Amino acid sequence: MGMKAIFSNRLYKHKLDPDFVTSMDHTLRVFNQAKHFRYQAEVRELRGSKEKSSVSIHQRLKQRYDLNDYYANSAVQQGRALLSAQKELKTMYIRNKKEQINAVKRKIKATKARLTTLQKIKGSFVKGTPMFNKTSREQQKGAFFVVTYKHSTRLFYCAYDFEHQYLDVEIKHLKARLGQLNFKKDRYEKQLIGLSNKVAGVCFGSKKLARGRLTQTSYHAHPERWQKDWVAARYGKMTISGRKDAKSGNFVFHYHPEMHTLTFKAIDQCVIRLADVVFPYGQDHVNHAIQTQMNLKDKKKYGKPIGWSLEDHGDYYIVKCLIDVPATPYLNISTSTGMVGVDLNVNHIAVANINAIGQCVDAFILPFNLEGKTSGQQAKIIEAEVIALVDYAVKHHKPLAIERLDTTRSKVSRPYGNKKANRRMSQFAYQKMIQAIKSRAEKMGVAVYIVNPAYTSQIGKMKYMKRLGVSIHMAAAYVIARRAMGFKEKLPPMLYSLVPEQKQGLHHWTQWAYMTRTLSFVRTHVFYQTERFDQSKLCSWDTLFPQHALTDVEKIGLRRLESRKTYA
Repeated sequence: MGMKAIFSNRLYKHKLDPDFVTSMDHTLRVFNQAKHFRYQAEVRELRGSKEKSSVSIHQRLKQRYDLNDYYANSAVQQGRALLSAQKELKTMYIRNKKEQINAVKRKIKATKARLTTLQKIKGSFVKGTPMFNKTSREQQKGAFFVVTYKHSTRLFYCAYDFEHQYLDVEIKHLKARLGQLNFKKDRYEKQLIGLSNKVAGVCFGSKKLARGRLTQTSYHAHPERWQKDWVAARYGKMTISGRKDAKSGNFVFHYHPEMHTLTFKAIDQCVIRLADVVFPYGQDHVNHAIQTQMNLKDKKKYGKPIGWSLEDHGDYYIVKCLIDVPATPYLNISTSTGMVGVDLNVNHIAVANINAIGQCVDAFILPFNLEGKTSGQQAKIIEAEVIALVDYAVKHHKPLAIERLDTTRSKVSRPYGNKKANRRMSQFAYQKMIQAIKSRAEKMGVAVYIVNPAYTSQIGKMKYMKRLGVSIHMAAAYVIARRAMGFKEKLPPMLYSLVPEQKQGLHHWTQWAYMTRTLSFVRTHVFYQTERFDQSKLCSWDTLFPQHALTDVEKIGLRRLESRKTYA
């Protein structure tokens, strides 16, 4: 299972010795100051503003803050972990910034194409012979000029009104829009250069709170309130790493399981004794880890470190025990009876149950609504559905299969797309769902298989959605379960006959990529009215869908595909 943090009960300050409270507050402040100094010293050296010291960072911390080896080592380790986290964040920020630049470039290309179309129409009006593209929203209907939108239509009664009230205004707007997009692209490129070359610092206590001193009205009237919140944010937590050769896994903290007493030596050499420290959700794990460590004879070889964390929450303290919890000994990893595939979505979880030979036994959804909910409410709603999902897998004695998604890139790659879709994507609590599923499944002894998400929804839409009579999300869950069991999803014969000859010998994912890209203009529900397994049908795009189910745009798109003659 790996490392796990187990929370203690609340230790209220008014029940503790005032000297203990003072010493603990002093320890928290000095330890965090040492951690801040360690990180900032490393950042200055990386930036080149300060030469690397000949004295090790451990010695500098011990001399500057009067720390012993154990506090100094913990401060250095936390600073190193923070540097590593910043490097990972920097990589993610660079990747997201590149996605934003590509999105702006695509928008510039589309805007230029639109501007060129309108300028050609404008030129035809200047020549006195109005001409329009067949696919443009501007058309001439008899003596009138019509502009068709999704939910409305504009009508112009003469060429003069259409040219000056519509064309000139749109061309001017597009030119201004193009200038704004180019400015945004240049700004993003400068930010990308800055991200690539800059060594980022950290604002301990959060930038939001640092800015709030000047921007929030509540802090203007009560500056002492800001000072209190700032101190709590900067100096409120401390984590001391364990040592495997220590008697109880840690040289600073010592916990007595029988007496529920936690003892540790503060930085000012005060020995603090905290009574009635219990762990409501993991007392057995804590007791077992400490007793095992204490009973070991060769601790350097077989011992395991036990870390401790102290957090100040204002009126009380919270203690966390960081231990290595062994994995569940009885974990169902067998796929001999089948698999339960899971497709995660914004407002529901799609589930598909398959047997040992990949046939669909059951498919359903677990709906929920996260819109307008707080983070805590979202967590509780997701947990309730995840419990039902894992209980279903336990009942059928089958493991779960989920897909590995990267939603961070999806949330920044479509800034000019559908607003409703972007809002729903921002509400997609994917990481919360994954963490809840893994945690509950491990607790119940259910294995979780993670598969590549490539084309799962498209395969489900084109191959299984109509055959099984399910939604696209249930079909995707079915594909996920089959992929986890090792089944390959090749194209049906009707679709395979439409693949270009040069792609027919490639990997089947390449063929699915071609079909996905080629049929992207066809609406999802149209695939319910197709039959792609009739060998008697000719291999043509026109016979793939019934004509009565297609819109004019879809018919035009299929005719273009037919005219290309790209299939074998």
